[in-house]
Amino acid sequence: MDAEKPALSFFDELTRRKVFRVVAAYVVGAWVLVQVADLVADNFNAPDWVMQMIITLLVVGLPISLILSWVFDITPDGIVRAQEDDTGNPALSTTQTYSLLGGMFVAVAVILYLIWPQTSPPPPTAVDNSIAVLPFVNMSSDEEQEYFSDGLSEELLNLLAGIPELSVAARTSSFSFKDKDLEITEIASRLKVAHILEGSVRKYGNQMRITAQLIRADNGYHLWSETYDRQLDNVFQTQEDIANAVVEAMRITLLGEAPKSRRADPRAYQLFLEGRYLRRQIGIDSLLGALEALKQAVQIDPSYAPAWAEMADTYFWISHRSEDFTVEEGIALADQAIEMAINIDPGYAHAYYVRGASWLYKKNNFKQGIADFEYAVELEPNNAELVAAIGKGALVTGKFDLAITQMQAALALETVPEFYYHLGRAYLGSGRLDEAESSFRKMMELAASGPGQFFLWETLLVKGDLEAALAESGGDYRHAVTQYALGNAVAADQYVADIVNSTEEIDGYALARVYGFRGDADKTFEWLDYALEENNYYPTFILAETAFHSVHSDPRWELFLEKLDLLEYWREMTPD
Repeated sequence: MDAEKPALSFFDELTRRKVFRVVAAYVVGAWVLVQVADLVADNFNAPDWVMQMIITLLVVGLPISLILSWVFDITPDGIVRAQEDDTGNPALSTTQTYSLLGGMFVAVAVILYLIWPQTSPPPPTAVDNSIAVLPFVNMSSDEEQEYFSDGLSEELLNLLAGIPELSVAARTSSFSFKDKDLEITEIASRLKVAHILEGSVRKYGNQMRITAQLIRADNGYHLWSETYDRQLDNVFQTQEDIANAVVEAMRITLLGEAPKSRRADPRAYQLFLEGRYLRRQIGIDSLLGALEALKQAVQIDPSYAPAWAEMADTYFWISHRSEDFTVEEGIALADQAIEMAINIDPGYAHAYYVRGASWLYKKNNFKQGIADFEYAVELEPNNAELVAAIGKGALVTGKFDLAITQMQAALALETVPEFYYHLGRAYLGSGRLDEAESSFRKMMELAASGPGQFFLWETLLVKGDLEAALAESGGDYRHAVTQYALGNAVAADQYVADIVNSTEEIDGYALARVYGFRGDADKTFEWLDYALEENNYYPTFILAETAFHSVHSDPRWELFLEKLDLLEYWREMTPD
C-alpha cells in the first residue's frame, strides 16, 4: 500500500488553482477600466457617484473572481470543478476551503469600508434664499479708504439681513474670506449659501465706482452684475439699488417694502464709517479719533441718528479716560447725543443699546439698562453688538455663564475686539483662567491699544505665573501688585507712593484693587469709598473683580454693594 501523500500547503493550493494569475489579471484589467471610465466621466461631466459606483463594483467583483478561480478550472474541455491535482495530492479539506472563503469576504468587507466615500452624512444643502456678502475690494489708490469699502459692504449686508425671506451669512463668516484666494464655489460651500454677492469700490474725491455681481454658487454663473458710477451723494441710493437688484435676481417675493437705507449727507456718512471703525478698536487714541470724526459727521448732517448714537457710545468709553472733560461732563455729553439719536429715529435699535449702556455703566440702573438692551435685540435680533449687549448686562450683574454664552453668540456673528474683552472678563470672573487668557490674547491681536494687556496681566497674576505677569505689568499699579506678590513688599509700597505723589488726581479704584490683591481689607474699603465719593470711576464690574475676592467675607462688602444697588445680584450669585 502506497504511503499517503501529504496535503498541499495553502500557498501551493493557491498556485495550483491559478488564483494568483487571476488576481494579477483582474487588477490590471480593473486599472485599465478605471482609467477609461475616468476619462469618459470627465468629458461627459458625470457626477461623482458614477466613478464611486464603478470602483465599488470592481472591488466587489474581486472576491467573486477569486471564488470562481478557486472552485473551477479552465481546461481544454471547458470549465470544470477543481479536483485533486494530477499527482494525486488531495485538495484542501472542506473546512479549510470554507475558512479561506470566509477570510476573503472579511478582507473585502474591510476594503469596502475603507474606500467607500467616507460615510459621514453629506453637508447640508444651501437653501435657495441664502446669500453671503463678501467684503467689497478697495480699488482706491489710498489704502486708508479700506474702512469705506468694508463699511459699505457691512451696510449692504445689514440691508439684506433686514429682509425676512433672506438667509444672510454672518459678517464674521463672510469677512473671514477677505484677501483669500479661493473660488466662489468653494467659499459658498464653506458658508453653506446658494448665492454670493461680491464687488469692488473705487473712490476718488466725491466720485465712486461700485461694481457688484451676484453669483449662483452651484455653477459659478452670474445672475446679475452692474457697475455704478455715482457721486458720493448717491451712496445710499446705490446701496438700495444693489439690494433691490439682488432681490429681483433671486426672485424673492417680499412681504413688506424693499429695504431702505438711513439717508445722510455722504460726507457725514463717510465720517460715520470712519468713526465706527475707530470706536471699535477701543484704545484711547482710536477713541479720540472716533470722537473727532463723529463730531464732524453731526456738524455736517445733524439729522443722521447713527452718528449721534455712535458718538454717545464713544463718550461712554472715554468718559473716565480723557483729560478733555470730567466724568460728569462726558456722561452728560453722551446723554445729549443719545437723546438726539432716539428723537431723530425712534426705531433705530443701536440708539437703545447706547442708552442701555448709560443706564448700566453710568447710572447704576441695571434693570432699566438691561430692558433697553432687550428692546434693541427685539428690533434687530441678528445684530452682533446687540446680542453682545445682553452678555454685558449679564457680566455686570454676575451672571457669568449667560455672559459667556451671549459673547460667544455675538462673536459667531461678528469678530469685534470689544467682545473678546467682555468674554475674557466673564471667564476671569468665573475662574476659567485658561480661557480668559486666550480671550485677552486674542483681543490684543485685534486691538493692540485696547485693555487686553491689562486683563492678561491680571489673569496671569491669578494663575500664579508671576514672572509672565511682571512682563505684562507696565508702568502703573500693576507693577506694584506684581512686586508684592513676588515678595518685594518694600519696593511695592515705594512704587505706589511714587505714583500717588506724581499724579494730581488719585485713582481710588485702582488703589482699592492694589490693596485687594494684597489682602488688606481696611485699605481696600477706604479706597473704594474714596472712589465712590470722588466719582472718578464707577465700579460697574466689581462683581467680576478678582482683586476683591479677599474681602468677600468681610461685612463691609455687602454694605458697599448695597450703595451700588448690586447687593441683590451678589446674593443671587452666592445663595448660600
